[in-house]
Amino acid sequence: QGIRISTIGDTALLSDSLQQVLEHTKEATQNNTRSHVIFAISYSGQDDITKACHSIAMKVKDGIIDPKDITKSLIEQQLETKITATPCPDLLIRTSGEVRVSNFLLWQLAYSELHFTRTLWPDFGEQEFIEALQSFQQRRRRFGGR
Repeated sequence: QGIRISTIGDTALLSDSLQQVLEHTKEATQNNTRSHVIFAISYSGQDDITKACHSIAMKVKDGIIDPKDITKSLIEQQLETKITATPCPDLLIRTSGEVRVSNFLLWQLAYSELHFTRTLWPDFGEQEFIEALQSFQQRRRRFGGR
């Protein structure tokens, strides 16, 4: 209760009935503030950045903004993750033994801490989550500095 549901990515790949359920759920929960769950459906970090660049290019072309006014903040405002109050995660937990980000939140992960585990997602449980958080707490975050 009190959870807002949103999506990023390409929901057009889902069945019409599932798209309708998602749209109804998003509308019904849009004013909830307790927590925000975002489903990344066929989401591509590269596509997200490309769309943001295209949007900015069109605004420059139309004279809405000047090229010298393009900033990191402006780019972030064009990304799909603008729907969340904190678009850049502090920690990414990658399951399945893969040691890569797989085209996921490429812009947003710039200063995120990464935790990799061999455990598959369905088997990832509370104990491993606690271990990931404890590992995160041990890190000295520098946000690009030394």
